[in-house]
Amino acid sequence: QVQLVESGGGLAQPGGSLRLSCAASGFSFSRYSMSWVRQGPGKGLEWLSAIDNNGRDTNYAESAKGRFTISRDNAKNTLYLQMNSLKPEDTALYFCAKGRGVWSQVEFDFWGQGTQVTVSS
Repeated sequence: QVQLVESGGGLAQPGGSLRLSCAASGFSFSRYSMSWVRQGPGKGLEWLSAIDNNGRDTNYAESAKGRFTISRDNAKNTLYLQMNSLKPEDTALYFCAKGRGVWSQVEFDFWGQGTQVTVSS
């Protein structure tokens, strides 16, 4: 069965960095786009970034542009999100999500359980 397991969250100081990982199993990882989505305290889901199946095309929400970088290693079936210049408003539960095709930025069929990121001094 499809499994997506996020890791790498934790406590970071404002201006700091974190690197999130999402280990995928149970499907042909290299055939599907992947995305990162977050949910802040008391807020709805916010799509952050997507990467196509080959890792050649990426897209970012305005809140992530210039600070976050999405990448993937198809040999390791792993998705990454490098987060720099973190702000307190980045505090959220971060999810990885599997796209329905090679470049699906808004349609997801599986989600991980999330990893908590807290940005505070």
